[in-house]
Amino acid sequence: MKISDIRVRLLSNAENKMKATASFTIDDCFVIHEVRIIEGSKGMFIAMPSRKIANGDYKDICHPIDTATRNSIEAQILESYDKACALAQAGE
Repeated sequence: MKISDIRVRLLSNAENKMKATASFTIDDCFVIHEVRIIEGSKGMFIAMPSRKIANGDYKDICHPIDTATRNSIEAQILESYDKACALAQAGE
C-alpha cells in the first residue's frame, strides 16, 4: 500500500483541540476523507472518520487493521500537517 496523496485543511480556530482535517489517497485509486488531526495530552494524533451510533458512542467508518499500517498513515499525515502549518506561518 502506498499513500499517493495527502491534502490537509487547517482549521482557523487555534483554541480547538482539532487542528485540521485531511484526506488521503491510497495507490492513486481510493480516497479517505475527513481524517481529523487532533492535539491531545500526549501530542498530535489522527482520528479516522466516524459516525455516532444509537447509544451515543462513535464508531470508525474505516480504519487500518494493524498497528504498523496505522502508524505509517499517522506519521505521513502528521508530516503533511507540519508542512501545511509551516507554509501557513510563512504566508502570514
